[in-house]
This record gives sequence, C-alpha cells and structure tokens, in this order.
Amino acid sequence: MAGRPPRLEQVFQKYVQPLYFVTFVTAGRARLLARDAVHETFRAYALQGVDRGVAVGRYVLMPDHVHLFVRGSFDFVLAQWVRLLKRRLSKAINEPLPHWQEGFFDHLMRGSESYAQKWDYVRENPVRAGLASNSEEWPYQGEIVCLSYE
Repeated sequence: MAGRPPRLEQVFQKYVQPLYFVTFVTAGRARLLARDAVHETFRAYALQGVDRGVAVGRYVLMPDHVHLFVRGSFDFVLAQWVRLLKRRLSKAINEPLPHWQEGFFDHLMRGSESYAQKWDYVRENPVRAGLASNSEEWPYQGEIVCLSYE
C-alpha cells in the first residue's frame, strides 16, 4: 500500500475483511424463493462473486427470505451487492412485482463468537417452519466458500 507508513502495512496485511450475516425478505412475505431456478441463480451469482473478491459462505433460502454469510474485498459495498443479488433473483422468480421488501438486515460478525451459533440457528429454520424433518433434508441451502476468522 504505497504512501502508508511502514507500520500500517503490517496492520493491513493482518486485517481480515468483515464478515456479514445478511437477511432479506420478499414483499408481503410472499413464498417466492424455495424453488430450483431461484436456488440455481443464487449459486451462480455467488460463484461469480468469488472472482471479484466476494465470498458467500453458508446460506439458506427459505420460501420468503434468505439468510447468508458474506465477506467482500476492501472495496466491497454490501448494499450494492445485495441490491444486485435481489435483481438477479427477481429474474428467476418470474412472477409479478414487487418481489422484495425494501432494504435488508445485516449484522457484522465479531470474531468466531457467533458464526457457528448463527449458522446452527439458521440451518434449523426449515425444521422450525415445518418444511423439513431435519436440516440436512432442506435442498435450498449450502456453502459456496468456507469462511472463517483464522
């Protein structure tokens, strides 16, 4: 990083980009997302991001909302990324608009404190909603990139 004092180069080399837990919801909680076409589109978008320095970790697509973990490069803008993801998913939904509630919820993960805890909670969503008898049965979940704090 040209122009920075030498001591800051050491700090920036050790800096881990923020890890976000993100949730966004369909308009009126419409059940638009738990579909093969939407899932395939989500995975394709997430895989394209890897080449651009954006890593989607674990995720669950519920019928009316999405939970995911994402980490971006230093110039990553979460709001822009979510907006583009929603736009891409809208094409796969193929139903009359609107598809989305405005905005999204994000939580900046702090250390390893809650990645495992949050994931344990999120992956059980389909079970709590009566959509699967165990979390492994739910087809609209996965992990694109293994994210950690190490």
